[in-house]
Amino acid sequence: MNTLSFQSRKPRPLRRMLAAMLFGATLLPFAVASADEQVQQSGPVSFVSGGVDDASLDRMKSMVPGFNLKMVFALNSGAFLSDVNVTIADARGSQVLQTKSEGPWLLAKLPAGTYQVVATEGGNPIRRTVTVGSAKASDLEFRWANE
Repeated sequence: MNTLSFQSRKPRPLRRMLAAMLFGATLLPFAVASADEQVQQSGPVSFVSGGVDDASLDRMKSMVPGFNLKMVFALNSGAFLSDVNVTIADARGSQVLQTKSEGPWLLAKLPAGTYQVVATEGGNPIRRTVTVGSAKASDLEFRWANE
């Protein structure tokens, strides 16, 4: 066996491992992105939350036309919030959605009607009443005092 072919074979496992790591690293953002912004269902309500980075926010913006309620969570300073507890009840007081926002945006598709929305961050609830239809999305903004 000549030295050249021995040397070219010896580092192959290392090359394969490095190639696999580089390939895996390039796929990681796509795997994470596909796990974000998944539309979920709770009874008659479809909803999705996200917007934690620019790419996620762009995906959320592209999804707005499929929903009739858009909620945004932030501090008065303008800093966005995630992990906000959200409860939506219909005009009769029946809860139609209870979830925790995975980002500063939460989109919901509700049957047309009037709803009471309570968003709670750090034990501080904010209540809003909103009427939604089947046309353009209604916007709700929730802002809490800076920490």
